[in-house]
Amino acid sequence: MKKIPIGIIMNGVTGRMGTNQHLVRSILAIRDQGGVRMANGDFAVPDPILVGRNPDKLRALAAEHGVGRVASSLDEALGDPFNRIYFDSQTTDRRAASVRQAIAAGKAIYCEKPTAVDTDTALALYRECTAAGLKNGVVQDKLWLGGLRKLRSLIDSGFFGRILSVRGEFGYWVFEGDTQPAQRPSWNYRKEDGGGIGIDMLCHWRYVIDNLFGEVASISCSFATHIPERRDEQGRPYACTADDALYATMLTDRGLIIQFNSSWCTRVRRDDLLTLHVDGTQGSAVAGLRDCWTQGAKDTPRAVWNPDIEQPIRFLDGWERMPDDPSLDNAFKAQWELFLRHVVNDEPFRWTLLEGAKGVQLAQKGWESWDKRAWVDVGRLD
Repeated sequence: MKKIPIGIIMNGVTGRMGTNQHLVRSILAIRDQGGVRMANGDFAVPDPILVGRNPDKLRALAAEHGVGRVASSLDEALGDPFNRIYFDSQTTDRRAASVRQAIAAGKAIYCEKPTAVDTDTALALYRECTAAGLKNGVVQDKLWLGGLRKLRSLIDSGFFGRILSVRGEFGYWVFEGDTQPAQRPSWNYRKEDGGGIGIDMLCHWRYVIDNLFGEVASISCSFATHIPERRDEQGRPYACTADDALYATMLTDRGLIIQFNSSWCTRVRRDDLLTLHVDGTQGSAVAGLRDCWTQGAKDTPRAVWNPDIEQPIRFLDGWERMPDDPSLDNAFKAQWELFLRHVVNDEPFRWTLLEGAKGVQLAQKGWESWDKRAWVDVGRLD
């Protein structure tokens, strides 16, 4: 058994998600546990180097979390052969150029989604990595969430019988920045900066649907900018040019109907910020980020429509919570560990940049549907 240090260039991790999910809860957590165990018994130990546009933020972040390496430029980090992986969590509009620099330097590529602002660029990045013989991957963290893994086990066990339909609800109220600070950065609401809930969330829903219910074959989608003005990080008002809500209906290649609402302008009255309600002939389930609730055919109450009396059925009481799996880890960390095994020990990893391009494609098809006010077919990418 030996420890194998592996340099990871982390570009754009000063933001909330980059810091919390990728740096602290994934890479540093893996480092602090002694690395990732390979199939041959060796351990790959990540050694991050931070890169970004604000040197002061980078140095402060490194000092706070015990990171020993900060680069003054991306070129400097890419020029060091010790650094084998390039990770990008910048704003979407900056991603392609930096990824191409890393491809030219011969690094393995791992990216946040969306991998690009348009399908052609996202697909080109995958093809350029493949042509260069470089290992590559895209973050698809929701596949490792406890609730969705429980849902996957129900599907695999045949619990639902024949699945009929799926209803997804995602979102919460993002404050406008006047009475309370916003929970999301202002660029999310400016289309010219790569923002918009469509390009953000349809990339997620593509891989969730593809992996659980069959590949998305067609989409009908409506977009909205419900809040026309917000305040930025300095308290200055700005015009919202990007969509903050989308309402989509999709059909999979298995004939399943998927309805998915996503909004940053909704107040939550459901089990979690994300819920998937799956109905089947033999049972139904509602999965959130961590939990999953089920109701089998034998436990389904006999509902009768009568608005003239108080509802006699306590519907929520008829659902059973699935037990937790104590082995589950942070979803981002779980995928990082798989990618590290892929790079260091050539273990399988199927979530390539091609999967990232499929997400961007669905977002573009959603916009095409809205522009045409029509259903749009989603073609295959390869």
